[in-house]
Amino acid sequence: MDGDNRWNQAAFGVADGHSTLDAAARALRANDLAGAETLLRSRLSVAPRDAEALRLLAGIALTTGHATEAEQLLRNAIAYAPGLALAYADLASLLCRLRRADEALALTDRAIATHPGDIWPLSIKTGVLSAERRTGEALPIHEELVRRAPAATVLWMNYGHALQALGRTAEAAASFRKALQLAPTNGAAWWGLANLRTVRLEDGDIASMEQALHSVDDTFQRTQFHFALGKAFGDQGQFGSSFANYEKANRLRGAIAPYDDAAIENLVQAHISTITPSFVAERHGHGCNADDAIFIIGMPRSGSTLVEQILDSHPMVEGAGELFELQQLVAGIIDRSGSKTSIAEAAARLDAKELCDLGQRYLDSTRRYRRSARRFFIDKMPSNWQYVALIQLILPRAKIIDVRRHPLACCLSSFSTYFSLRTSFPTSLEEIGRYYRNYVNMMDHMDMVHPGRVYRLYYERLVENPEKEIRGLLAHLGLPFDPACLNFHENQRPIHTPSAAQVRKPIHADGQQRWRAYEAWLSPLKAELHHILKQC
Repeated sequence: MDGDNRWNQAAFGVADGHSTLDAAARALRANDLAGAETLLRSRLSVAPRDAEALRLLAGIALTTGHATEAEQLLRNAIAYAPGLALAYADLASLLCRLRRADEALALTDRAIATHPGDIWPLSIKTGVLSAERRTGEALPIHEELVRRAPAATVLWMNYGHALQALGRTAEAAASFRKALQLAPTNGAAWWGLANLRTVRLEDGDIASMEQALHSVDDTFQRTQFHFALGKAFGDQGQFGSSFANYEKANRLRGAIAPYDDAAIENLVQAHISTITPSFVAERHGHGCNADDAIFIIGMPRSGSTLVEQILDSHPMVEGAGELFELQQLVAGIIDRSGSKTSIAEAAARLDAKELCDLGQRYLDSTRRYRRSARRFFIDKMPSNWQYVALIQLILPRAKIIDVRRHPLACCLSSFSTYFSLRTSFPTSLEEIGRYYRNYVNMMDHMDMVHPGRVYRLYYERLVENPEKEIRGLLAHLGLPFDPACLNFHENQRPIHTPSAAQVRKPIHADGQQRWRAYEAWLSPLKAELHHILKQC
């Protein structure tokens, strides 16, 4: 149950306002957790059953790492105010985060039973199911929601996202357009429509967005408007206006989700210094012996969703999508080692048992996303390239596929994509170029210390000769060739990435040269990638 704006508080309702609660809310918006906590505890000292105060205090507890306390506070809030929808939503989200999705679903089912006339329990349930990648189960509930509350913009948007994941692109577009009929100034709905990728935006859409922008002050909404306008102008062949909007969008996103350029550089340098051939040799045989994980890593917009779709079409492989489990594992390792420790340095301190336990913990935490008994599963989180050394240490028999695309094509595609605020990603061409360069440096170093461990698949070669590349990939994975992999576009599994519509078509070269239309504005990117481009 994550995302930037999937939960609309107005759709659920909130507790009656109180001056102390208002002050606490302002403190929270200013990230003054201590001040907010003082205010909330003051309120609870005189009104111990104030459910909204309990709910807000639970948020602070969770932020500061006290999940058990947060859970109890939320359960108390629900006990005192059984109709406080936001408390149910927060508790369901927490339970999912704690990998207790069955409890979250039971919670929502009880709320549905006790509040049969309300829509909020149904909406919360769709959030839980979506978080668990059970979009097919959520779809009938989305349909009931828009039937019961046809004037609720957020419900049409959520319905559109579900339809997109299931490959029903035309219906998804209609759902987003319904949301826009209700709220023409909703930037998230405009980006939802633009992000369908295969849907072309017209001159009328551009005029509507530009008109709506005059009345939108919210930076988050304006960011999505400009990404959508970038797509729309590009569809119309107006590449100067398209690039200008992408540039504005990235500048706005950088203001609300700052990116730490130096952190990636330091991470890579720490790996190069720490992960040496002798380091790898000393740890040979360590880690969990399981071999069922396949990691697809690389840059965003590199073709990784296509590769996952191809492999998921094989009867022995299940695609689980982009999982955050490895990132959570890394956060825990660093937390125990000290906040100033790099993951490479922290991993160097782990003994054989700890490495094995971490590998097993990763497998246990990802099991919830597996929907079949297939032999292998895929974790397709592109940014896991940052933890490729850890993968090799904790799961030495896991397969790792590095999907690589032409640097300019890949970086421009990333520059023109709105990423969730949960995703730390650069917002200028210079930063994206350095990010790509650091990624290549990391993979080159890992090739040096552990030759042959990572299988590199080039997107352009896959497009040019699909069968040859697919056969080579399957052979590396130790899998027999299956013709279904060539017919991957017939695979109807849910897909939760921007490429959901694109990978439901046969392989084609459309878009490979898209970057050339923007080449006049790519000089900063080319400067950062100078040495890499000489090898292309």
